[in-house]
Amino acid sequence: MLTIAGVGPGNPKYLTVDVLERIKRDQYILAFGRVADSLQNIRKDIVKVNRIDEVIDYLNKKKEVLLLASGDPNFYGIVEFLKRKNIYIKEILPGLSSFQYLMSKLEKSWQDANFISLHGRKASLEEVKTCPLTIILTDRDNTPSYINGKLNNMKIKGKMYIGYNLSYDNEVILNINIGDEVEDISPLAVVIIENEMD
Repeated sequence: MLTIAGVGPGNPKYLTVDVLERIKRDQYILAFGRVADSLQNIRKDIVKVNRIDEVIDYLNKKKEVLLLASGDPNFYGIVEFLKRKNIYIKEILPGLSSFQYLMSKLEKSWQDANFISLHGRKASLEEVKTCPLTIILTDRDNTPSYINGKLNNMKIKGKMYIGYNLSYDNEVILNINIGDEVEDISPLAVVIIENEMD
């Protein structure tokens, strides 16, 4: 049986108490790349996986498996993907999402925000035109500079907040105007758009 646990934005100090206890206690633990790496100080025998097929293979061999996922597994996370593969999930333990972390750092409310995930997905930025606040999850291809260029070409005016490597020692948070030059310093990024809505 599979339990999925969200480990937060990256730094282990943002683990929930429940998830931390499960990492210390459970026998078989799997995690994708950077998640496994970031938790080595807590548990050395976390099995690093690269693909869902590896998770499925492991589930076929072991009765109880804890799968660690970045952020919150229910927010554009791995839960829906596993359900589409008809994998039974016994329990989901939530985690802090990277966007929640960034909004706290910016001291901004997010209850009226529009959400877009470009993380491994194709999505249009058209809805940014009609939303005062949009939160965007990025990836290696849909970078903050790419998003900035697209929004500038769409003649959208406003502020763009970019959080790189959130919660890690090399965290960087930028505040720019849409259209200003920006360098992509890491593939781990979240973008917040405040649209002026002319």
